[in-house]
Amino acid sequence: MSSDNPVLNTLQDLIARPSVTPDDADCQQWLGERLARAGFTLESLPSGPVRNLWARKGTQAPLFVFAGHTDVVPPGPEQAWDSPPFEPVIRDGQLYGRGAADMKASIAAFVHAAEEFIQANPEHAGSIALLLTSDEEGPAIDGTVHVCRVLKERGELPDYCVVGEPTSARQLGDIIKNGRRGSLSGHLIVHGRQGHVAYPQLARNPVHLAAGALTELVERMWDAGNMDFPPTTFQISNIHAGTGASNVIPGQLDVHFNFRFSTEQTPAGLQAEVESILRRHGLEFTLDWTLGGEPFLTESGALSQALSQAIAAETGVQAELSTTGGTSDGRFIAKICPQVVEFGPLNASIHQINEHVAVADLQPLKNIYRRTLETLLC
Repeated sequence: MSSDNPVLNTLQDLIARPSVTPDDADCQQWLGERLARAGFTLESLPSGPVRNLWARKGTQAPLFVFAGHTDVVPPGPEQAWDSPPFEPVIRDGQLYGRGAADMKASIAAFVHAAEEFIQANPEHAGSIALLLTSDEEGPAIDGTVHVCRVLKERGELPDYCVVGEPTSARQLGDIIKNGRRGSLSGHLIVHGRQGHVAYPQLARNPVHLAAGALTELVERMWDAGNMDFPPTTFQISNIHAGTGASNVIPGQLDVHFNFRFSTEQTPAGLQAEVESILRRHGLEFTLDWTLGGEPFLTESGALSQALSQAIAAETGVQAELSTTGGTSDGRFIAKICPQVVEFGPLNASIHQINEHVAVADLQPLKNIYRRTLETLLC
C-alpha cells in the first residue's frame, strides 16, 4: 500500500501494529529507530507494563516537545468493521483502521515534521523531543505521568508542548485545545435495609431515600463557567440496586458519577458540597473519590500563536482556542511545562467502529507541525 505520501505510509505501518492499550506492539521501537537516524538520542522509560519513549535532539533551551500515545482502544467486534481494524484500508479518500485518528496520524505527522525541519535547519535553536507512551487509553498511571516525574526530578523541563490529540471538529485546524476541564469521579453507596416489598415498614429502601439527593445533584447549577471554560457538569454514569427479584426491597444503592469541572471549582470543594447534600437528606452512605485530573489552561502565548499562524498559512482556517472535551495527557505535562496545547485531525470517528482519517489532511497536518517548529526554533 506504499504511496508517494510519506506520512500516509508511516501511518499505515503504525495502524498495522495492533497496539491495544497497554501493548505498544513495538511501535515505539520502530519509530525510535527512525528518530535515531535523524539525530535523536533515545531513552526508554518503562513503568510496570507500559512502554514509554523519550527521544530528544539537542541540549539547549527552549525545549519543544511533541507528545502522543501509541496505544489504542480495543476495536470492538471486528465483524462490525467494514474492513479489519488493524489492516489499513483507503476508501473514498479516508484511511480506515483503529488508531487512525486517535492518535497515530499525529504521531506519523510529528515524526515527518521533525525530520523535515532538522534536514532544512541542522543548526536550529533549542531542542526537539518526542514523548510517546502506551498508557493514555488505559489507567494513565505508568505513562506520561511517569515520564513527567522523571523529567521533573532531573530538571529537564519543556518550554513548549504540542499534544497530538484529535481536536479538529469540522475541518482540519478549526480547534486548538489550550486547556481541559478537570475530572472527578465518585462511587456512592447508599445503605438501606433489605426487606419484603409487602412490608416496607420493616425495611429502608435506599432508592427512595436517595431520590431527593440525586435529583438535587442532577439539577444543581454548579457554576456558570468563565471565559475559558464551560460550566461544570455532573453526570450519573452507572446506577444499580436490588437482587433482580421484583418482591425484594434492596439493601443498598450503588451509584457512579463524574464531574467535569472548570477552574471555578476545586476537587475539595466539590467533594464537600456533595457530602453536605447527602447528609442534609439524612442518608447513610459511603463515598469513594477518584481525581482523574485537575483543569489546566495555557493562556494565549508564543506556542498557541505559532500554531494558529501555521494553521492559517497551511489551510486558511482561523483556529479557535477551546477547553471542551475529555481529559488528555496534557493535564500531566502542564505540571512541568508552561505552554501546553493539543492539536490534531478530526475527532468525529475516534473510539468508534470504522475509525478513519482523511488522507488529504495528513500532509497539511505535518506541515502545520513543521511550520510551528520553524516559528519557535529558527
